[in-house]
Amino acid sequence: MRLALAAAAAAFLSIPVQTGPVRAAELPEEARVHARALAETGLESDLAYRLTESLTTEIGPRLAGTPQEARARDWAVEMFNELGFENVRVENFPMDLWTRGYSIFEEVAITHPFPQELYATSLGGAAATPEDGLEAEIVFFDSFDDLLEFDGADDALEGKLVFVNDRMTAARTGEGYGWANRKRTLGWVEAENRGAAGLLIRSVGTSSHRFAHTGMMSFPAQRLPGIPALAVSAPDADQIERIHAMGETIRVALRTHAGWRGEVTSGNVIAEIVGAEAPEEIVIIGAHLDSWDNGTGALDDGAGVGIVTAAARLIMEAGVRPRRTIRVVLFGAEEVGLVGARAYARARMADGTVDQHVIGSESDFGARNVWRLSSGVGEHAVGFFDAMQGELAFLGIERGGNSSGGGPDMIPLAAMGVPMARLDQDGTDYFEFHHTPNDTFDKIVPEEMAQNVAAWAMFTWFLADSDMDFRARPEAGDAEEGEPAQ
Repeated sequence: MRLALAAAAAAFLSIPVQTGPVRAAELPEEARVHARALAETGLESDLAYRLTESLTTEIGPRLAGTPQEARARDWAVEMFNELGFENVRVENFPMDLWTRGYSIFEEVAITHPFPQELYATSLGGAAATPEDGLEAEIVFFDSFDDLLEFDGADDALEGKLVFVNDRMTAARTGEGYGWANRKRTLGWVEAENRGAAGLLIRSVGTSSHRFAHTGMMSFPAQRLPGIPALAVSAPDADQIERIHAMGETIRVALRTHAGWRGEVTSGNVIAEIVGAEAPEEIVIIGAHLDSWDNGTGALDDGAGVGIVTAAARLIMEAGVRPRRTIRVVLFGAEEVGLVGARAYARARMADGTVDQHVIGSESDFGARNVWRLSSGVGEHAVGFFDAMQGELAFLGIERGGNSSGGGPDMIPLAAMGVPMARLDQDGTDYFEFHHTPNDTFDKIVPEEMAQNVAAWAMFTWFLADSDMDFRARPEAGDAEEGEPAQ
C-alpha cells in the first residue's frame, strides 16, 4: 500500500483550482487515486484506536479545568511531536471550574412511600444541597413543555423537587437529543423561578442501563443555579413514574456537594501540516480533549481525538504536502460550554486570521461508521462535495444536505462566517453511553474506527489540496448600493 501511495504522490502536487460548480467526473484522476490510496491505508491502520486507548487509559476522565485535563494536554503535545506534526503548541485560556465535589456518586433516595436508593448525578453547574442534605416532595411533570405551561398556584412548587420525565428516542442522526435536552439545559431556571428546592430529570439518553447521564446546564444572562439539579438513571426514572402512576406522594432525600471552585486554566492543543503552496490558508479539523468525570470519555471525545489525528498523520506519511495547511485542534473545555472553541475563535479575531480558515469540521459523535457527508458552504461549492461523496461512496457514505454546522466546537467559527462540513457518524446507540460512566474504551469497534480514519483522510485531503473558495458568495441583489455584484 505504501507503493500505491508513493505512485499517487509522484503523479501530482495539487488539485487544480475549481472556479465553479463541479461534478464527480471533474475531480482530477490523480487526486482520486491519491485519496483512494489514503483510504485503503486508513482501513488497515490502528493508529486512531491506539491513540484513544492511550488517552483513556493513561489519563482517564478529563473534566475541564482539572489536573487531569492538564495531563491530557501534556499527553497531546508529546503525542503530536512524536508523530512528527509541525508548530505544536498550547493556547491557554481562563475558565471557571465546576466539580461535583467529593465523589461522582450522589446521595439520592426515595424516602416515601417505598424507600430505596436511586442512581443519579449532578448536572454541570448545579449548586449543592445544604450540608445536611434536603428532603422534599416530588412534583411530577411528564414533559418539559408541561413544566413551561404549568399555571398552578404561585406557591405550588415552593420547597418541592421538580421532576421532568421527557424520554429521548434513538436515531441514527441523534436528532432527538436537542428536544430532550431542553430539560437539562433550562429546567433549573423554570424550577428555581417557581420556588422549587431542586430539579430532577430523567437522564437525557436512550439507555436502559442504570447509569445517569450528566451534562452542562445553560446560564441565561450569566445567572448561576442556586438549587441542586440532578439527572436520574432511566430505570430509576421508571420507578418514579410507576409510583406516581399509583397516585402516591413521593418524597426524595438528596445530599450533594457540587459547586464552582474559582478560576483555573485550560487550553487548546494545536498541531499542523504546513501547506506547500498556500500555507496561510487553513483547513481546521478538530475534536475535544476534555471529557466528563464519570467516564473515561472514549466515545466523547477520545475517539474524535484519535480519528482526526490519525487521518492527518496518514496524509503526512504519504509524503506529499497538501496545498493548504491542515490544522488539527484538540479543544479544551468543550463539555462545559464550548469554552475552548470560543477562546480559539477570539484568538483568531485578535490575530486577524479568521478569514484564512477556509473550512472546518469536527469529529465528536463517537466511533461508529461514517454514513453521510454533509456540507455548509456556498452554493457554488456544493458540487465539490457532490464530487467528493462519489469518491467516498465505496465506504458506504451518502450525500447529506448543505446546512452542516461542522460540529459543536466549530460553532463559534461558523458564526464568524467560516464554511463548514461534516462526516456524520451513525449515532443510533451513541446516547446509550453519552455522559455516563459507561463511556469507556471497550465500546469502540476497531474496524468501524478505521472506516472513520479512511473517510477523514480522503475528506481532509480533498479540502486541503484544493483551491476552492467554500465561502458563500453574495447574490446579485445583495450587492452594496453603488457596488457591482461579484
